[in-house]
Amino acid sequence: MKKITILLITLFLSTSLMAAGSDSSSDSPKESLYEDAVKLVKRAGKLEKKEKLDKAKKLYAQAFTKLEKAYKSDKKNPDILNYMGYTTRKVGNFDQAEKFYLEGLKIKPNHNGINEYLGELYVQTNQIDKANERLAVLKNCNCDEFNELQLIIKNKGVKIY
Repeated sequence: MKKITILLITLFLSTSLMAAGSDSSSDSPKESLYEDAVKLVKRAGKLEKKEKLDKAKKLYAQAFTKLEKAYKSDKKNPDILNYMGYTTRKVGNFDQAEKFYLEGLKIKPNHNGINEYLGELYVQTNQIDKANERLAVLKNCNCDEFNELQLIIKNKGVKIY
């Protein structure tokens, strides 16, 4: 009973906080699908750091399924496309990941996350010139994404957690 009460309180608070910073249409199924997917991605990342790669890939695949559903009702959201690219890259589908990232950049060319992750993909696929192009886009953002991509390029794909 205690767990249910805590869950309900958490759900109420998170819903209230989300509504405070957005319009009334934000409590749509696509929003919760996206948020659920982000949670799965974060859990997968923790598993990846612990070198539990098979479990992480399963969570990335589950996240992708939720993102795919969210995308069907919100095709102009670069954040959804960013995570679609990220999750497909994490399971090793680099060609598809690149397509999602590029589609997201059509919507928002200066999206920091997409530019960083696309740069990481290019490092992973040994396309350092293209990775440096993404770094150049981030050059003046004064953001963590620039520093992280710069480090990955410098270390040629050795990601430091």
